[in-house]
Order: sequence, then C-alpha cells, then structure tokens
Amino acid sequence: MSRAQELSDIQWERIAPLMPQVKGRSRPFRDHRQVVEGIVYRYRCGVAWRDVPESFGPWQTIWKRHDRFSSDGTWDKIHAALMAEADAAGQIDWAVSIDSTINRAHQHATILPRARGAAENHKNPRLEPADHAIGRSRGGLSTKIHHAVDGRGRPLAVLVGPGQGGDAPMCLPVLAAIRVPRLGPGRPRTRPAAVLADKAYSSRAIRAELRRRGVVSVIPEPGDQQGHRKRRGSAGGRPATYDAATYKGRNVVERAFCLLSRYDKHAVNYRGAVVLAAILSWLRTQ
Repeated sequence: MSRAQELSDIQWERIAPLMPQVKGRSRPFRDHRQVVEGIVYRYRCGVAWRDVPESFGPWQTIWKRHDRFSSDGTWDKIHAALMAEADAAGQIDWAVSIDSTINRAHQHATILPRARGAAENHKNPRLEPADHAIGRSRGGLSTKIHHAVDGRGRPLAVLVGPGQGGDAPMCLPVLAAIRVPRLGPGRPRTRPAAVLADKAYSSRAIRAELRRRGVVSVIPEPGDQQGHRKRRGSAGGRPATYDAATYKGRNVVERAFCLLSRYDKHAVNYRGAVVLAAILSWLRTQ
C-alpha cells in the first residue's frame, strides 16, 4: 500500500457495504474510500485536519464525514458487524480484559467551556457530555479511554471519560457496553465467560455483579483490602480468589491501547477515532 492508501482492497471490501448511502434527491457522498483513508491518515499521523494531504480530498469534507459517522453511529455499526462475523466463526475469546489509559488533551481540544464534575452519560456514548470527557490529572488536562477487549486484544467496547476519573466506577458501564450481535436470530451476546482486571477494579460491588451474571472474576485483591478484611475477622468475609494462570492473559489489554493524543474538541469525535482504531484492529486480525 502507498502512503495515500491506509486500507487494503480486501479490508475495504469488507466495510464498504456498511457505509451509509444517500437516498432520494440529496447530494451524493464524495467517494467514501478516499475520505475514510483521509480520516485514518489524520489520526495515524496526528496532524491537524487542515494538514491532511489534498490527495484525500478537501479537509472540510474529511472532518465533516468523521463528525457525522461518530455521532450517527456509523463507526459503531461497522465495529458491531465485524464482531458479529468473528463471533459467528467462533473467533472471539470471551475471556475479556478491561483497563484504561490516559491520553493528554492538546490545547486545541480544551478551548470549549466545561461543566466540571458533570455526570457522564454512559448509556449513550454518542451524546456529548457536559465536561467533554476532559479532566485534570497529574499530567494536566487529559482524557481516559476505557477498553474491554477479547482474549486476542481486540476491542469489544470503548468509552471515554475525564482523566481524573477512577477505573472501578467505569468497570460495570464498560462491561454493559459489550453487545456483539448475532448474524442470525437471537439477542446480542453481552456476557463474557470471564473478566480479567488489575487491582484497581477490586471491589465488592464489581465482584457481586459478576457473580450475579455468572461471570468468572479474575481480579486480584490489593493489600489494603486484604488487611481490612482480616481485621474484621469472620465479618470480613472470605478472601477473594482468582486463577493466577488465567490472569497472565490480561496483558493483551495493555497492547490493545492505541495512544491517540486528543486534538478533538468534542468527546464524541474523539471516541469515534478510538472506535475507528478498533475497526482497524478487527480488520487486521480476521
């Protein structure tokens, strides 16, 4: 492939039928492939929209198309279709790992007014949160990407939040966002076989919810929780157990993160870029 082509012909043939088409007398879309190649190029190189090479078309068209696909669910639809194909072929490893990573927010992404401490809307990640998923952590203004990936490191669900947000409060919303459709009849699959996570996700609420859903918990217990439980004696309950051999597979989530510096003002567009990166991950491994 040349530098003006980010997707192979085979990869494009898989997602081309899923691209929206204009019906009626509306103005037709500019060539989808050219524009999508431009969007991928922009995020791969981390350039401003205005600096995307003219070979991909007008930068305004590239930005508007990404903005539209991020908010109308096109990227999510393509992501879901690829997961459905993999699940039908038995290619998804349902030992799901969950984790987060912090990415710095560029100054161009932080110029919008924000309602600090605003409640995040996880039920519909395509709605713009009042804080634009930007917060202040040790590294400055930043955004957190929360991922749930299958046993091969391919994203099943993606949410974004402010950089100072904790990991444990986002665990259940991320798991709730897992929905892998069936190619035939039947409800989407939403329940992993096991959930692998580090000590930051160790809490009674999370373990109780996983037990309720019949999901195996592979989460180690931190030392402070162990000491607190022992001090309470029999009232502290039984120690948390987990399969140490299975836990070794959690490293796939570390390799799954695409470190996308945030230049986008709106969280919806930034999440769209992360979902697009997830689409590319599925295309490369199927």
